[in-house]
Amino acid sequence: MDLSNLKAPIPNRKGTKRVGRGQGSGRGEQSGRGHNGQKSRSGHKQRAWFEGGQMPLQRRLPKFGFKNFNRTENRGINVHTISEFIEAGKLNTSISLEDLINAGLASKSDRVKLLGRGDLEQKIEIEVHAASDSAKEKVEKAGGSLTIVQN
Repeated sequence: MDLSNLKAPIPNRKGTKRVGRGQGSGRGEQSGRGHNGQKSRSGHKQRAWFEGGQMPLQRRLPKFGFKNFNRTENRGINVHTISEFIEAGKLNTSISLEDLINAGLASKSDRVKLLGRGDLEQKIEIEVHAASDSAKEKVEKAGGSLTIVQN
């Protein structure tokens, strides 16, 4: 038993407020809504961000930044990740884009970029869309080859 299971005893439970049932009820005429104004009208809903006609916060704050709609997003895969997958037997030394997708390192719509973090002991042949200079250097130093595929 905890606080969320507790219920008030029946004599202490309040009934719903019945409004508009005549002057004698104490909630007739304006039905507890006061006199005139926006909040007294039917259908009034006040949005959480409404500020009573004052200039809203999102219009008061300065706008900044730029979102380039032509930007191409690359999925970065580091050299040490490739070597770990080869050691685990999830990839072989000849790696195509389909192999990277099947291993779960990228999805079909991704542009894959090989990055140079880590070391590479294996000689690999790999296909990617782009590669950093350090990654190219590490692949060639290990005796492998890197093929850049156009998308």
